[in-house]
Amino acid sequence: MTQDILLVGTGALSTLFAARLSEAGHNVSMLGTWKDGIQALNQNGARVTGANGNEQAFQVRATDNPRDFSGVKHAIILVKSWQTKRVAEKLKGILAPDGMVLTLQNGLGNRETLARDLGAGRVALGVTTTGATLLGPGLVKVGGEGIISLEQNQALGPLEAALRSSNFNLQIVQDARSLVWGKLIINAAINPLTALLQVPNGELLSHPWARRAMSALAKEAAQVAEAEHVSLPFSNPIEAVEDVARKTAKNLSSMFQDVRRGAPTEIDAICGAVTKRGEAHGIETPYNRSCWQLVKAM
Repeated sequence: MTQDILLVGTGALSTLFAARLSEAGHNVSMLGTWKDGIQALNQNGARVTGANGNEQAFQVRATDNPRDFSGVKHAIILVKSWQTKRVAEKLKGILAPDGMVLTLQNGLGNRETLARDLGAGRVALGVTTTGATLLGPGLVKVGGEGIISLEQNQALGPLEAALRSSNFNLQIVQDARSLVWGKLIINAAINPLTALLQVPNGELLSHPWARRAMSALAKEAAQVAEAEHVSLPFSNPIEAVEDVARKTAKNLSSMFQDVRRGAPTEIDAICGAVTKRGEAHGIETPYNRSCWQLVKAM
């Protein structure tokens, strides 16, 4: 069944999602602030380059004006965590009373920020490990076929069906909070180091100091998760982080991409969040605190 879907964001993941959903026959609109991205998406469509170098384009509608929409039923949030508050304010006036917003963002606190403006019943939680690299406005390269994990929520039925029809790897989980913290640990261990050292993910495994730092970051974040009474989706955080770095060896983390183009990063919602939650439990997190401060300094 064809759905009208609003994607909030015009970056790498949003462009990839737009292309996949449009290819499956869904009506895709995109709300963002990046002028060049909006112009390129409207003129050329959402373009995706595969591993073979072939480029495909799919029609979408992009705008920076939330007043172009009303009574939005299904929205997926794919912006950076530092943009969440602004997005919540924009959606407040256009989301239908029975509308549903799905956040697939990195870091902690996005669901809570959205719920404050939209209401807890209209916000659902998910996680994605799908990778994409932004090559230019409206143009992405697929960076690895990951998984989209959604919390069990009957109101997500139409979005779930739309994502499945678009050939995403989808799973429904009982405890999405567990997956959010699992991804947070991966992001805290890999993203800041790749941004600071300016290397692909796999390079962290090749240098003894970087590998030790990656392990320490993961261990600290896992200790905070335990204090938060979160059951993680893996038993050994260090093995989990190294496995992801190995499987995504050639990928450039989103934080590295942000730093390289001079854009704000999500470090506050990742290492910053680990540090602050750690403080609340009396847990010291020197590696996360250092990476938080160093990336902010960049």
